[in-house]
Amino acid sequence: MYCQECGKKPATLHFTKIVNGEKTEFHICETCAREKGEGIPGAPNSFSIHSLLSGLLDFEQLGGTGMGGVKQPALRCEDCGLTYAQFSKIGRFGCSNCYHAFAEKLDPLLKRVHSGTVHSGKIPKRSGGQIQCKREIEQLRRDLQAKIENEEFESAAQLRDRIRELERKITDL
Repeated sequence: MYCQECGKKPATLHFTKIVNGEKTEFHICETCAREKGEGIPGAPNSFSIHSLLSGLLDFEQLGGTGMGGVKQPALRCEDCGLTYAQFSKIGRFGCSNCYHAFAEKLDPLLKRVHSGTVHSGKIPKRSGGQIQCKREIEQLRRDLQAKIENEEFESAAQLRDRIRELERKITDL
């Protein structure tokens, strides 16, 4: 595939832009990309994942003031001295304590980016039976609580019985 701009060189960069739900694809060479101002990974002034993370982290920092216009002190890790502003700029923590120091700002960020704050990971097929049962029990308990709150007692009883069945299955594994 050749560059859509010059038509002479092979297209080495492939961009997909979605604006207002309309998808547009560009296939261009590095030279034309530089002329158009598109970022080339690894090149100076290119877009990086740190820029994306920085943009996500800055959504709460606008203005640097809290409720009522009162200036808030900068969040800082006690172990390494890294501030939240520095973290949002470089996109990396200074030490393991940074997770705890910046927890109040990280939870909303992780919920938006990963749809949750608990890592569940993959389950191995051979030895994951017990883990799958426990996860199913947790989900069933949430469903059971919702059924009880909505006063759907017959459905709740069925869920209760299924939970007991799975709990017996776990003890047998």
